[in-house]
Amino acid sequence: QVQLVESGGGLVQAGGYLRLSCAASGRTFSRYTMGWFRQAPGKEREFVSAISWFTGNTYYADSVKGRCTISRDNAKNTVYLQMNNLKPEDTDVYYCAADRTRVVPATTLTDYDYWGQGTQVTVSS
Repeated sequence: QVQLVESGGGLVQAGGYLRLSCAASGRTFSRYTMGWFRQAPGKEREFVSAISWFTGNTYYADSVKGRCTISRDNAKNTVYLQMNNLKPEDTDVYYCAADRTRVVPATTLTDYDYWGQGTQVTVSS
């Protein structure tokens, strides 16, 4: 069992930046592919970014490509999402997720095994 706790969300003006963190419990964090998703009220949760545990390759949704960077620190059992040049449409609850199976990250919700509680990101115009 893995527990994920997100932090780093908040209120920021358009053009600003935030760094989200996701701290994981457990001793096998380094073997999990990690992902970030986001969800607005009344909308489906959507893929944002992911990082493979095996290759370190990173993947991004087109909507955030060039503005976000995902990284991980296995010594700290933590995955990060650096978000720059934030836009009002980035306002969402951001969720961290862990996949214990795949080397190539999935973009589908059901492919992830563990989820955090989410952290709110609000971008004002």
